[in-house]
Amino acid sequence: MWKLLQFIQKNLVWSVPACMLAGIVVGTLIDPAPLKALIIPLTFLMVYPMMVNLQLQEVLAGGDAKVQVVTQLINFAVVPFFAFGMGQLFFADQPLVALGLLLASLLPTSGMTISWTGFAKGNVGAAVKMTVVGLILGSVATPFYAKGLMGAVVDIPLGDIFRQIIVIVFLPMVLGFVTRVALIRAVGADKYHKNLKQKFPAFSTLGVLGVVFVAMALKAKDIVGNPTILLSFLLPLALLYGGNFLLSTLVGKLFFQRNDAIALVYGTVMRNLSIALAIAMTSFGREQGSEIALIIAMAYIIQVQAAAWYVRFSDRIFGAPAPALGSKTT
Repeated sequence: MWKLLQFIQKNLVWSVPACMLAGIVVGTLIDPAPLKALIIPLTFLMVYPMMVNLQLQEVLAGGDAKVQVVTQLINFAVVPFFAFGMGQLFFADQPLVALGLLLASLLPTSGMTISWTGFAKGNVGAAVKMTVVGLILGSVATPFYAKGLMGAVVDIPLGDIFRQIIVIVFLPMVLGFVTRVALIRAVGADKYHKNLKQKFPAFSTLGVLGVVFVAMALKAKDIVGNPTILLSFLLPLALLYGGNFLLSTLVGKLFFQRNDAIALVYGTVMRNLSIALAIAMTSFGREQGSEIALIIAMAYIIQVQAAAWYVRFSDRIFGAPAPALGSKTT
């Protein structure tokens, strides 16, 4: 079972489309309305495990103020407005889809920010701090950005979004912190980091796939009636991620050393699609929430593929990492 969860987590580029397809099939064959009752428990399963490993204390660590400030400027002064522009360009007659694109851009960083930064041998410590700061700032700012940019064409339930963010972000954040402290006290820090820490993201992935499945099932009849709707999301998503990678790479190359530059790239390009998906499915009605969630679900495919390919080219872009102290080179 554990190996299966790990396989699913490492192959989101395939498991997400598989759950999307399964949701469409089920939603076509049966009445999907009862599945809406699963949204809240699946959302909790999606968010709570990722919060257990969130290292809030890293926010207080110093030494990388410049890259942290530039990262959040890109995250909140550039990317949301780029996404908003893309939404107006491609989805002017589909405001809910445009809102989904905006939501995906408003919640930067996730656990994968840290993982991909590590894979590319970047500054993992800086990536951890970016993840915590980005999550907190994004959670607070999202309702205001959504209301200010999309409130004229979509009814933005500001109060509902704030309440849901408290329930799906800050409550799991507190519970995750308590859980981590309790586990470390119970089994010791070494055992926690070696045996338990890596298991939580896999359970979070189950929640992601469950929410994607429900979202697709609820919109299945519309998708079957217009099967090209999902394909129409691929180009704007590719342009959004491509533009983000290009901007962050240029800024990293011009202003930062290799390791900080890689952290900046993954701290600005990776979006917390799980939280965006949770907000879409819990803050809006059944029909609206499912339509908003469609493009967020498709973003998983682009994000995972793009992040993996960027790791392969990171040494060519920023140069090879410096050898560790004490290592021998030939």
